[in-house]
Amino acid sequence: MAGIEPADTPIHQGSGPLLQLIAAGLQVWIRSQCEAVESLELQLHGTAIQLLRGRLEGITLMARRVVYQELQIEQVQLRSGALQVGLGQVLRGESIRLEQPFLVRGQVAFTAAGLSGSLVRPRWQGLADSLGEQLLGLSPLKGLRIVRDTLVFTAQAAGESRLMELETRPEAIAGSLGIRSLDGDLRLQLPMDPNIRLETANLEGGMLQLHGEAKVTP
Repeated sequence: MAGIEPADTPIHQGSGPLLQLIAAGLQVWIRSQCEAVESLELQLHGTAIQLLRGRLEGITLMARRVVYQELQIEQVQLRSGALQVGLGQVLRGESIRLEQPFLVRGQVAFTAAGLSGSLVRPRWQGLADSLGEQLLGLSPLKGLRIVRDTLVFTAQAAGESRLMELETRPEAIAGSLGIRSLDGDLRLQLPMDPNIRLETANLEGGMLQLHGEAKVTP
């Protein structure tokens, strides 16, 4: 899995009832942060002694068809840093609360259909309008598609039947996502959450792949 290194001391979910409770609680917490998650797999890492002290070295997460803050994500592959887990909450049957910030590294992948669907949502409509104006001189943005190694943006002027199109490629620029036209005349840097740092951006397997790290504050 790109961007994720195997842990030295993995704890497998079948190794004991306490670990199963923690894994289940973490799944509930992760799902509660998202609007939708089609499938979710976790692997917990650490040692038995660390677990008894309420500490995990980290978790490896793999998920598909995730909707987070109205953003449709096709695939998520992440490895977290160390986590503090309150065992008292687990033993009392309470929901797990993660109170300390932690780091995650890995990748997320988007389909063209997922990106187009996200950009018409209220949360991202402003970004869609800005992209349409800056890339094509028109808003709103009609949609986008992935053609081999290019990201094609489309817009349509009012009363016109013909679509305006621009072929681009994604790139990482100073920790953010950039969009560059094939002729190099246009280059945009999209606004990013300051807690997210993008390292690479590319088109692979018919999807937009983003690799980087983020600080998660529960």
